[in-house]
Amino acid sequence: MFRDIVRIRVQSGNGGRGSVSFRREKYVPFGGPDGGDGGDGGSVRIVCDRAINHLGDFRDNQLFKAEHGNPGESNKRHGRNGGDVEVPVPPGTLVYDADTDEQLADLGQPGEKLVPVVGGIGGRGNARFATPTRQAPRHAQPGLPGEEKNLRFELKLIAAIGLVGRPNAGKTTLLRTLTGSKGKVAPYPFTTISPNLGVLDLGEYERAVMADVPGLIEGAHRGEGLGLTFLRHIERTQALVVMVDAATLEGEPIDHYREVCRELEAYESELLERPRILVANKVDLDPDAERLAVLRATAEEEGIDYAEVSAMDDQGLGPVVEWIRARGREAAEVS
Repeated sequence: MFRDIVRIRVQSGNGGRGSVSFRREKYVPFGGPDGGDGGDGGSVRIVCDRAINHLGDFRDNQLFKAEHGNPGESNKRHGRNGGDVEVPVPPGTLVYDADTDEQLADLGQPGEKLVPVVGGIGGRGNARFATPTRQAPRHAQPGLPGEEKNLRFELKLIAAIGLVGRPNAGKTTLLRTLTGSKGKVAPYPFTTISPNLGVLDLGEYERAVMADVPGLIEGAHRGEGLGLTFLRHIERTQALVVMVDAATLEGEPIDHYREVCRELEAYESELLERPRILVANKVDLDPDAERLAVLRATAEEEGIDYAEVSAMDDQGLGPVVEWIRARGREAAEVS
């Protein structure tokens, strides 16, 4: 199950108490203190793991609890440290303190870690308190308590190319055609209710990760439709493919394009500064030539690329693939 926001609790272990002990050896009538230190409590680590691509395995308010440290023992033996707990999350996970809403980390690269709660330090045994004037201390320190926090994970999918458009524009069909993705398609709006990912093989060891974001409607940036929940997933994309249904029976394709651009700008104006291509889809249905001319002229006016395709019949997709390849190379040169 796809899940892009989840809340969990994390708790580190308590430190073990120090030991109060005295040497008891034959022929040593005045054995000194030999109580060992307690072990440190375990910590909880949030680890970015490329093998994971969703938060669906988490349950809300699930507790991740590290081990407590063991008490110290006689003969100055140190208590065993508590075991740490690792919580793997997918790349693109933002970690927040759920109580204060403070962002604690942005885990974008595999191997990055966050330690939100650190284990308590073990208490010192009575052997630590022996001095020339106090040779038989009968006290030790308790271990320090661990920490507990409520965290919120928010996943922003990391994809090179974002597919955006109104519902039923053909984004999922294009993704399936180009990448073999298994996203659901159907002849009605809002078929896609969670982002789909696909990997486009560009040849010569080049690949591009593409994300199909659920359809945007007017007011998506305010949370209407499914937009706000998933708009976050295009924040990390390097380029955008804006798809319109050129054969739509509901209004004009150019109005749909402008509506999508308005929603992107309202959510984050910088999105429209990224490279984008306007793709007129469903040309197999013989859309009105004037509609296509208006879309083509608009793309020329805005200085963006343009393509006419049929994602269903695999028509005209070559220029789109070449455009994606060029964007990937540009990003590689910048990085």
